[in-house]
Amino acid sequence: MFGYTLRRIIYTAPVLLGVAVVCFALVHISPGDPLISILPADASVDLQNRLRTLYGFDRSYPEQFILWLGRALQGDLGTSIATGRPVTTEVMRAVANTLMLAAVATFIGFVLGCFFGFVAGYFSNSPLDKAASAAAVFGVSVPHYWLGMVLVIIFSAQLGWFPAAGAGPGGSSQWKFDMEHLSYMVLPALTMSVIPMGIIARTVRALVAEILAQEFVIGLRARGLSELGVFLHVVKNAAPTALAVMGVQLGYLLGGSILIETVFSWPGTGMLLNSAIFQRDLPLLQGTILVLAMFFVVLNLAVDVLQSALDPRIKR
Repeated sequence: MFGYTLRRIIYTAPVLLGVAVVCFALVHISPGDPLISILPADASVDLQNRLRTLYGFDRSYPEQFILWLGRALQGDLGTSIATGRPVTTEVMRAVANTLMLAAVATFIGFVLGCFFGFVAGYFSNSPLDKAASAAAVFGVSVPHYWLGMVLVIIFSAQLGWFPAAGAGPGGSSQWKFDMEHLSYMVLPALTMSVIPMGIIARTVRALVAEILAQEFVIGLRARGLSELGVFLHVVKNAAPTALAVMGVQLGYLLGGSILIETVFSWPGTGMLLNSAIFQRDLPLLQGTILVLAMFFVVLNLAVDVLQSALDPRIKR
């Protein structure tokens, strides 16, 4: 187990380097001057040159990348052009908010997805299977930003059950686990959970149907094992793949929540990326993308190790 984990960690190093290269390249090939957002219209050439020197934009791209990567390895992602605050502070605060929301949404999606998937797989080609499969297809197909707006109209504007936007009455800096603050998370978490619910449900449904058709299940029933015992064997065989799908979905929610966070004004990485793109804030944009990509790679590494612990065949 230790050798497998060590190999996976070694394989992750070049992936992280490739992610850093792609992150730096994609941000810099976009058109426009990143300093245009802070320079006054009548800025002198001397002021423009001093700011470019300050942010390192006067150097060649390879030099900029080496300096940026070296500082990033030390935890320094630079200074935001728009706000003048450290990028690391801005990103970590936003990542904490997004991670909290994505974890809750993934948990809801995993529980509902496994439930619908097991029901559909156990009662294949029955009305229950069709209803559960329809719910899974709805989750995968519905635009989540549209669903978020519908939930706001129904449960916030009309019924008044939940707040429409924000992370709490005092903002994300004063967030704590109580009913008042948790109510702000209900609508965005439900909206974010729809897509992973649908994907996990379809995956589990196919796994359960395939496992139930295998010979070892027939043998277990022939030996007189109870249906609960058979169910536990099915769960054990389906768990590694279901966990892998859950890990991937959590990674996607961390980086792909920009529309939902914009709809609900949730102060996470989605809102941060949105403001960085419109303000052409390259240091903030680079730092946010790099941190999210690193989370995704590390999360996949953790899922791989967990899979191998649950199913020793994977190590071979």
